[in-house]
Amino acid sequence: HVQLVESGGGSVQAGGSLKLSCAVFGNVPDSCAMGWYRQAPGKQREVVSTIIKGDGDTNYADTVQGRYTISFNKREKTLYLQVNSLTVEDTGTYFCAVGLVCLLLPGSPYWGQGTQVTVS
Repeated sequence: HVQLVESGGGSVQAGGSLKLSCAVFGNVPDSCAMGWYRQAPGKQREVVSTIIKGDGDTNYADTVQGRYTISFNKREKTLYLQVNSLTVEDTGTYFCAVGLVCLLLPGSPYWGQGTQVTVS
């Protein structure tokens, strides 16, 4: 069983930055993918970025490429998302997820509670 606890959201002006955190409690196999999703008001949840826990291979949605950076600190067991050059289109609730398409992790995927990012 895995639990995720998110933090770091907030309200910022356009052009600003935030760093979102997702503490991971429980064991996650190195082959599993972890990631961040966001859900804008009235829209479906969409993937923002993913990372493979073991080798650190990353992927980004076209809309955030070059502005967002995903990372996982193995010592802290924390998933991060650095978000820069924010625009109003980045507004939404951000969810971390662990065990994306990971058969080695029973019960996956696991989701964080969500953290709100509001850009004005």
